[in-house]
Amino acid sequence: MAGAVTTDTRPVDLDHVVISDDGDRYRVTLNRPERRNAITGEMIAELHRVCAIVERAPKPVLLCGAGRNFAGGADIAQLARRTRDDALAGINRTLFDRIAALALPTVAVVEGYALGGGAELAYACDIRIAAPDAVFGNPEPALGILAAAGASYRLPQLVGISVAKQILLAGARLDAEQALRHGLVMEVADDPFAAAETVIDRIVAQSALALRLSKTVIDAPGHHPWADDIAQAVLFEGPDKTDRMAAFLEKKS
Repeated sequence: MAGAVTTDTRPVDLDHVVISDDGDRYRVTLNRPERRNAITGEMIAELHRVCAIVERAPKPVLLCGAGRNFAGGADIAQLARRTRDDALAGINRTLFDRIAALALPTVAVVEGYALGGGAELAYACDIRIAAPDAVFGNPEPALGILAAAGASYRLPQLVGISVAKQILLAGARLDAEQALRHGLVMEVADDPFAAAETVIDRIVAQSALALRLSKTVIDAPGHHPWADDIAQAVLFEGPDKTDRMAAFLEKKS
């Protein structure tokens, strides 16, 4: 077995993904390094199981790939066999939307290639930390298909419509420095795992409920000041606000 984690007293055995519970965070690793962590149907199914674990006991997630790459794309041999009905089922998109909707922040560590479905998986995370050799791209039209697992609506929000079209229509790729310049990644680091752990350290030091509600209102479509007000009202009446502000004022005095 590639990896196993126990939750709710039930062991979960995985072959293409490794999940570890590191106390206040999860680390999830795509584990097909011999294939640049190409995303298969089996990996998608296992990542749904991982999502179920995280949904039952929410914590921040560090998502990465084994070996020298994040994910080089979908497994083309499997993709070649998919049909119209598979496309309409939104196999990859449904998973990536589920990852994007996880309650607490997700941080992707991107080394090497994040292409095609691998790039779309990275786009679904809240924050991306890149190694200097990271490369993002969506070459799907070269294979006669489109980037249909979230790139069409996530990438324009992340980098703007002009850069998104350069990637999705003209086959442009972003290296790490270009990704940083366009806001796709938070940081380029020689040790991206240490940088990601530092980010998650800051996340777990904050109020989990405040983070959950913040992520909900940020990701909600459209203009929604009423939702912000309602979320803030919930937080104003909660013990976290009272305790944290009292501690701040006591420290200041």
